[in-house]
Amino acid sequence: MPIYEYECTTCGVHFEQRQRFDDPPPTHCPRGHNGVRKVLSPPVIIFKGPGFYVTDNRKDGSGKGDESKPEGKKWKPGREKESEKAAS
Repeated sequence: MPIYEYECTTCGVHFEQRQRFDDPPPTHCPRGHNGVRKVLSPPVIIFKGPGFYVTDNRKDGSGKGDESKPEGKKWKPGREKESEKAAS
């Protein structure tokens, strides 16, 4: 069963309650005040290891990268050397 966090709108106390999905939400805080709201928080997900994000640095030889770009020169698509055109 999930644990939900609630906050009292009167006194501001935070409390957790373990409840089923079909259980009704609480209406009173532990101190007896009316007016309780559910506190939403981001889920806790931790990605460990490289390769989960586009901005990760990849090691050389990982199989991907800019292998088609010539070293030391600006590469522009559609501009081929004359020797490459003749070989085709």
